[in-house]
Amino acid sequence: MQTRHGGVLRNFIVLEGIDGTGTTTQMERLGDELAKAGLPVWTSFEPTDLPTGVFVRKVLSGEIHALPGTIARLFAADRYEHLHGRGGAIERIEHGELVIFDRYFFSSLAYQGMDCGMEVPLGLNADFPLPEILLYFELDVEIAMSRVARRPGRDIYETHEALVRVEKAYDAAIDHFADSGMLTVRLDASLPIVEVSRLVDEAIAPIVERFRSHS
Repeated sequence: MQTRHGGVLRNFIVLEGIDGTGTTTQMERLGDELAKAGLPVWTSFEPTDLPTGVFVRKVLSGEIHALPGTIARLFAADRYEHLHGRGGAIERIEHGELVIFDRYFFSSLAYQGMDCGMEVPLGLNADFPLPEILLYFELDVEIAMSRVARRPGRDIYETHEALVRVEKAYDAAIDHFADSGMLTVRLDASLPIVEVSRLVDEAIAPIVERFRSHS
């Protein structure tokens, strides 16, 4: 199994986008529908609900202050557990499960990279595998902020100014992996949920069909 950047981990799907794009909604829907179809699937998210991820969430909420470089390192530690820990993504894929993440190291390249430079999170995440497919949810920042405003609370990145910078950093991160062998699909997250769901299903259909035929 290749784990350096440029090595693609089969049966691994990642959903990414700025806050408010609906990645969590689509990840949960996918998990439910694939499970109902009888496929072994594991959906998860970052930061995780592991102790490492709980600490990261305290930083994101503003409860604990940390520098961007520190936050990038905290995310990388949580991600290492997420991938390599007991019951983590790599173990599950090796045991025949389809794994779907809501956020992965592309978020670190965008959110922490906008402040400390992409080189820092790139180096910290260099040993982690690329997903087979990256679904990037595109959405105007104004619309994203209107969705975020309906949430009970915000994290330190959920401001208009921050999301404009994050959006640009995402583009740079995705461009960086243009020739990596990972398939990237950009989706219009401003469409109705039903339509976004259709586009997601179309994008991952080849992976799901191949996975189904070998399950």
